[in-house]
Amino acid sequence: MNPNKALWEKGDFTRIAASMRESGEALVGRLGIEQGLKVLDLGCGDGTTALPAAKLGAEVLGVDIACNLVEAGNRRAQEHGLTNLKFQEGDASNLQGLPDAEFDVVVSIFGAMFAPKPFEVAKEMVRVTKPGGRIVMGNWIPNDPTLVAQILKISSAYTPPPPEGFVSPMTWGVESHVTERFIGAGVSAEKISFEKDTFTFEYPAAPATLVDEFKNYYGPTMNAFEAAEKNGRGADLQKELEDLFNQQNKSPRPDGTSIPATFLRVTVSV
Repeated sequence: MNPNKALWEKGDFTRIAASMRESGEALVGRLGIEQGLKVLDLGCGDGTTALPAAKLGAEVLGVDIACNLVEAGNRRAQEHGLTNLKFQEGDASNLQGLPDAEFDVVVSIFGAMFAPKPFEVAKEMVRVTKPGGRIVMGNWIPNDPTLVAQILKISSAYTPPPPEGFVSPMTWGVESHVTERFIGAGVSAEKISFEKDTFTFEYPAAPATLVDEFKNYYGPTMNAFEAAEKNGRGADLQKELEDLFNQQNKSPRPDGTSIPATFLRVTVSV
């Protein structure tokens, strides 16, 4: 099985996505999505950004490698009565079946960055975007002091080293790498712009409870705990993550969690 597919079908990312809804909606609200635009949301999960885009009147296709998230997305579209939104399985590095120059906007918020073969991912995103269209990516930044970069950094200290040839998803948070990949896909450097932005994880319980959601339902953290527990270090990983979440929590309520995380917003004009 494709290891990337296995990673994202492990657990249930919808549990984490629930804490990201407000920021997803706010981000889409800043993208100029409107009635009649054709939008592709790549690595869409269960629709944190696809659903708000469809609510703005766009024709939206969500593509994700995990079949459980595609099913969850289609259920959410149905529950919201959004006939202009559908989800299907697909691999960001090979969008077979999607025609050239099909979409006005291609969005990938913390999605395509996790696909292997980053140069192929950039080529595919450019290929399916209409001339004059846009690609917008949200990518976590390596070594950033905020939440997600630190979760992944802490987790990596407990897991075996990746296989030879592995390209870290976090390289999508480095401007020079992103520029190189889109230049390789035929886009000139002046058409690529960058901006730091913030996603806030909002959760109606104490930070330790959100740590448990990551431990039980988020593939990369699940793998880290499995490896840590084999080495008798599960409690160490739990403590590190709880300390991180508690330190970064901005909620004034003891039974609330509000943790901002910085990301790199990439805009590419095609």
